[in-house]
This record gives sequence, C-alpha cells and structure tokens, in this order.
Amino acid sequence: RFRFAMPSVARFSTAAGKSTGFIGLGNMGASMAINLVKSGRKVVVYDINQAALAKLKDAGASVASTPAEVAAQSEVVITMLPASPHVLDVFRNPKTGILSTANKGALMIDCSTIDPQSARAVGEDCRNKGLVFCDAPVSGGTAGAAAGTLTFMVGAEDAASMAKTEAVLVPAAGKKAIHCGGIGSGQAAKLCNNLLLGISMAGLAEAMRLGEKLGVDPKVLGGVINSSSGKCWSSEVYNPCPGVLENVPAGRGYSGGFATDLMLKDLSLATAAARDAKTPLPLGGLAQQLYALNSAQGNGSLDFSAIYQLFKGK
Repeated sequence: RFRFAMPSVARFSTAAGKSTGFIGLGNMGASMAINLVKSGRKVVVYDINQAALAKLKDAGASVASTPAEVAAQSEVVITMLPASPHVLDVFRNPKTGILSTANKGALMIDCSTIDPQSARAVGEDCRNKGLVFCDAPVSGGTAGAAAGTLTFMVGAEDAASMAKTEAVLVPAAGKKAIHCGGIGSGQAAKLCNNLLLGISMAGLAEAMRLGEKLGVDPKVLGGVINSSSGKCWSSEVYNPCPGVLENVPAGRGYSGGFATDLMLKDLSLATAAARDAKTPLPLGGLAQQLYALNSAQGNGSLDFSAIYQLFKGK
C-alpha cells in the first residue's frame, strides 16, 4: 500500500539565507545536530540546556532563544524531544512554538519517540499551516547518533515529502530512512521494534541467569544460543550477562547505552497503543512491569540490559 516510486532528489538543500533548525540537544539530538553542521549545513539550534547550546555553538551552529526563533530562520526544522507533551508544546505554544513563525512550505521532521496519535495531531496542525510534516523516530542509539549511522523510520504523507526528508537526514545524520507509511506510521514501527527488543532482552536475561544457576559458563551458553535457534540481536551483540561480550554496557556496570527508563517509556507507549487498538499484548505488558520494577529499584538510569540484575536479585 505504501510503496511509492521515489522521485529523484539527490539533495534537499535549504534556500539561500535559510537554515536547518534543530530543537532538542540531548544525548541523541546533540550528536545529530553536530553531524548536520559537519555536513556543511547552516544550522540553528535551541534547547533549554545552556551547556548543550554552548557545545553546539562551539561546533559551528548558531543559537536561538526559542523554538519560534529557530522556525523563523529555517526551511527545515528537526525536533528530537523526550516525550509527546514536549513535542506538542514546542509546536503549539502560542508565544514560543514553531507553528507561530514557521515559513510556509517548510519541512518539519520530528525524530522524537512519541505516540502515533500525537504525531498525527501535529501533522494535521502543520498541514493547516501550509507546512510539510514527517515523523522519523530513530534506531541506533547514542553510538549511532555520534557515528551518523542511525536508521530513520519515517511516516510521510507522500513520496515527495519522504524524498525531501531522506535527503536531509541521509547521509548527514544516518545511513538509512525507511518509509513506513503515512504520518504516525514511523512511530508505530518504532514502538513495535522496541516492544520486541524489550521482550527479547528480558527473555535472554532470564535464560542467561538460569544457565548460570545450572552451572553453565555464561560465555559457553552465549555461544550456544548464537549458534542455535535462540539467537537474536541481544544475544549476538548486546548480551546482558557481564563477561560474555566486550564493549557492551554489561561490561561497564551497565553505564551508557539505552536507559531502562527509556525502554520503560517505549513499552508504556506500546501498551497504550495496544489498548487503544484493542489488541492483546500479554508479553509486552509483562515486560513493561519487569522494566518498571527494575526502575523502581533505582536502576532507571542504567542500560536496559541491566534487567539481568533483576533476575540475579540485585
């Protein structure tokens, strides 16, 4: 249904005097914005964190005082924000929001992970203002953001807006952009992917702990799983048991990576979406409770693979 013939767009460059705006300079957004600067774009940024703004200014970006100021200067605006309420406020705030000053025909790309309904609502707001909107949540984590190898899951109204979005994001900020369907479909795909990731990581952690208790060396068990039908992304490149793999959060006290609280947020969005769609989500609901329990025990800032510690009783 959503397989469009992509128009030939080698590069979507901003018009003379116009910038690429970037709003939200957290662990992901800051790296993405820096990569856009490195690609040669004229970038204007905004964040409530002054230290983050200073870092981007040092990298060559210009700094705005509000999202509205970013939008007024830009033909493309990218947002990377923590949750749906932040996205809605950044767009809709009557005094400081993007919609109050955005240039007609400008491209709005929201890379935040939010619920599909909010993405569609913002898309409708943008359409009413004569703007083009795409939701484009990402996969690849902080390492992918820094390396410019993110994958973008894009919800776009048509092939032309998809092509423009892809030309902005790839290769400057990522390696691939996948058209998932209409507006909101990018968010839906992201939630389904992270739902599966959260479930599979919890299952792997449970299996690894059982093997350890039964006397199997964790490295041996990890090798068995990766040579057998239990193999998955988590077992192959992100094993949660310390000592099995190098250069993963489990080997450095679960620091860095994708926080437990962020996984909990995504699972909560997925379970809410399932409720609205009247679709049963028994494994997802259980996984959500497991990550919530681990967060409640003070591990919310640790990488989500720290779910292994929950099964270990720590």
